[in-house]
Order: sequence, then structure tokens, then C-alpha cells
Amino acid sequence: MARDIVLTDPRDNGRSRPYGRFDRFALRFIKDERDLPFAHLMVQMTLTLLPGALLLYWPGILSPWDAYSPLFAVGYWAALYLLFVDRYILMLHCASHRPCFYKQHRWLDRWMVWVLGPLCGETPETYYVHHMGMHHVEGNLPGDLSSTMRFRRDSLFDFLRYFLRFFFGAMFELSLYQYRRGRLALLRRMLVGELSFLLAAVALSQVNLEATLVVFVAPLVTTRFLMMAGNWSQHAFIDPIDPASDYKSSIVCINTRYNRRCFNDGYHVGHHVKANRHWTEMPDDFLSNRARYAAEGAVVFEGIDYFQIWVLLMLKRYNVLARHFVDLGERPRSRREIVELLRARTRPVRAVPS
Repeated sequence: MARDIVLTDPRDNGRSRPYGRFDRFALRFIKDERDLPFAHLMVQMTLTLLPGALLLYWPGILSPWDAYSPLFAVGYWAALYLLFVDRYILMLHCASHRPCFYKQHRWLDRWMVWVLGPLCGETPETYYVHHMGMHHVEGNLPGDLSSTMRFRRDSLFDFLRYFLRFFFGAMFELSLYQYRRGRLALLRRMLVGELSFLLAAVALSQVNLEATLVVFVAPLVTTRFLMMAGNWSQHAFIDPIDPASDYKSSIVCINTRYNRRCFNDGYHVGHHVKANRHWTEMPDDFLSNRARYAAEGAVVFEGIDYFQIWVLLMLKRYNVLARHFVDLGERPRSRREIVELLRARTRPVRAVPS
């Protein structure tokens, strides 16, 4: 008999609490009250990261002759990555699929993308063009420049190949992809964002090279690594018989701290099935369609997130992955059967069956 599943992931934005003064003010700009956490996050980031970045550019704060310089850099990075980056990227993800603000307040969208984005290692507009203009169009199949299909997904060597290709070549490949398909508006949008970031970084390095490395360059490298590790895990367990199925090429992570922080991003199957589904609707959609997930053989984990899965894959700790595996079938499988299933789904898929 299939086990019962109780979900603790968020289904609302805390609306059970009375709205405060800021909430009532923010609702003048936000289209959907369920997205109020985005307004809170943007204000917190603006009041924390912008002053921190300006302080790092202050003469003498980050100087190679200052023995305390590393402390400022480490403190800034700690605030950036422990408090904001993961939540920012998933806010950006949600806003890419469902614009948060009314048309007359779209300057807030631009603030999210053009001001807060570079501080988190996101070059302006590139995320949107890659994610909306390519990833969801191709769905991790060979035409997807970030496809994991042809790689061995439990191999550190293959992951490094995957990451380095993305880091050094994705902008050229993505530009060519959009050009060949005649999506010139998307191509122009990405190139303007990339070149603006590059020119700003070069100009700011003339002001303070060390601060530019800390505020812009290091987050760019780190964030792109984390994003590719996340995408690797999201599409690590692919059914070679039917890799085009969203249920068989993506995974689900339930009841994790990551979902509570990052707007239910663990429901990746449900997101690919309906890309503009609101993040608060993900848990109930999973429960109501549990029979479909079971019939399709979807891979579901409980209590771990994408980055923990990435580490376990790199270490080939299939026994640990199997302990967190949620068996949706009517006939429970043994631990050994689950390990064999997971191993089989991480092998390279060379071609898509017709």
C-alpha cells in the first residue's frame, strides 16, 4: 500500500497574519497578494546589499595593504549567500514566469533585474533569455544548451565539463540559438544586459579593483556554479525510455527547508508541467495529482534539496538517496531496487527515442 504523504511546504504567504503597514503599501504595486514576500525581500536586499557594496568601494576599506580587508569581504559574502542569493534567484524565477508588478510599476521589475541581480551574480536579462527563451522551450532535450542528458550525472568529471562549457561558452551558444530562431528581441535583450554588466565591471575596477572582484566577479562565478549544480540535480534522474516526459526528466523535493526559503522550488516536475503555476499552488497540485506522478514513475525525495542531492551524486551515495526516496507505488520497493532505479536514471542518454 502506498504511504501517506503529509506536506509541510508553504501554501500561502503568511496571509493568516494581519497585514502590516508595509504590506498594505506594497499591495499598491503587486499584482498578486501571494507575492508579498517578494516585496519584503527586495527591500531587505536594497537596504543591506547596496550599503554593503558602497562601503566596500569606500577608499581604504578594501585595500591590499589593510590587514582587516578580508574580514569585510567575508562578511559581505556571508550576508549575500546566507541571507539572500538563493531566495533572490527563485524570486527572479517566479517573476520571469509571472510578472509581479502592475505595468505602471515595471520599474520595480527593472530594479530587481538590473540593480539587485548583478549584486547576486546575475547579469541583467540573461536569466530570462536562457530560462524562458530556451530552457522551457527545449525541456532538457538535446536542443537545451543546459541539457544534462548526455552526461553521466553521478560523475564529478562530467559535471565540471558541463559547468565549464556553460560558464565559458553559453553566451555564445545562446546568442546563436536565439539568432537562428529569429528571436532577435531576446538576443538584443541578453546582449544589452551582458555588455552593460561587463562595461560596468571594467569601469568600477578602475575605481577599486578589489571591491569589484568581491561585489561583482566572485558572485558571478559562484552563482553560476550553484545554478548549474541545481539544474544538474533537477534533471539528474532521466528515464532513457521517455526523456521528453516532464515527469521522467525532472524530480520533486518535498518537506525541505529549501522549499520554505525558496518559494517551493523543489516541485520541479509540477513547474515543467505548468510553468506559470503559482509557487503557493505547488504542494496541493502534487497531492492532487499523486496518482499521475506514481503512474509516470516520477522521482520524489523527502527532506533533502537539490544541492544536497548534487553532493550525494558526486559522492555516489545512492544508499543515502534511497533513504530519502518517496515510493509512490502501491507495491513498496526494496532499498536495493530503489538504488538500482536511481543508478539507471543517471546514465547518459545519447538519443531521444522517436
